[in-house]
Amino acid sequence: MTAAPKAHSIWLFAFLYFAFYAPYTALTKVLSSGANGAEPVPGPTLLPLASVASLVVVVIFLTATRWWRFASQRKVLGLTLPFPTRWTALSGLCSAVILTTTTLAYTFEDVSIVFVMLLMRGGVLVIAPVVDALTGRKTRWFSWAGLALSMAALVVVFAERSGFDLSTAAAIDITLYLVAYFIRLRFMSRLAKSNDAEQTKRYFVEEQLMTTPASFVILIVAALIGQGTFMEQIRDGFTTHLDSGLVLATLGIGVLSQLVGIFGTLVFLDPRENTFSVPVNRCSSVLSGVVASFGLAIFMGNAYPSAYELVGAGLVVVAILFLTLGPRYSAAKT
Repeated sequence: MTAAPKAHSIWLFAFLYFAFYAPYTALTKVLSSGANGAEPVPGPTLLPLASVASLVVVVIFLTATRWWRFASQRKVLGLTLPFPTRWTALSGLCSAVILTTTTLAYTFEDVSIVFVMLLMRGGVLVIAPVVDALTGRKTRWFSWAGLALSMAALVVVFAERSGFDLSTAAAIDITLYLVAYFIRLRFMSRLAKSNDAEQTKRYFVEEQLMTTPASFVILIVAALIGQGTFMEQIRDGFTTHLDSGLVLATLGIGVLSQLVGIFGTLVFLDPRENTFSVPVNRCSSVLSGVVASFGLAIFMGNAYPSAYELVGAGLVVVAILFLTLGPRYSAAKT
């Protein structure tokens, strides 16, 4: 068994997750709302080019880290190739759903970045202790504290507006996101969250082998079918959008999205309980949403985050303090 990952690794991954998430959400909101002065781009139209960029980033990352070697191997036409197992492939499909629904979530009209982010993150926070209970993981006091504070942030934001005023499309999108996360966290907890670094990397690589390629294939099939507004907009992403002058910006969404996915996954794969790693991940993304909202307000004239959203973000900061200092306090007492 290889050495366990260092305790501070999760905070490095969380910082990188935050650093890429803020520009990702801001850029997605700018293109979908037309805040840059161009015609607003429907969310599905952004997905094809973004998926292409994500696929390139995955290949570059796995090649640079040389993590290909940790994947299971299978012979195809005489060639030995890295290949996912049945369970990592299913987890990768869930990750593909998460990747797609996340990008779409920031394209809906009349929904702020911070609100939709807290809604989606709050749902995963509820899921975390359930998954821990189902997999028999012990949850420590500071994880419960971080969870409670993160949930309190969600309650504060809901005090300002009802979550039931979401459009049907937004509600479906968020529901798919949460269902996919529940299944994915179950797989992670049983197959990857351990002190065996090689086992963790194997899961990571095999999931990535499925996630982005699956997303791209689904988009191609949808574009070929081309029935209904949603599929027609996906087809536009392969055709008319190429002449929009927004190709580089759309590719940028894909690059940032994949980097967010990589470092967010590495946070989740920390061997500690989900009730610890999930709040770390969720706190990072909520803070990035606040930063993105301020950036859009300053440079694009969008509305500033409300007082409720800022209070919610403040509670997230306190949650981070509990999650950072709690393990050190517990270690000092033992």
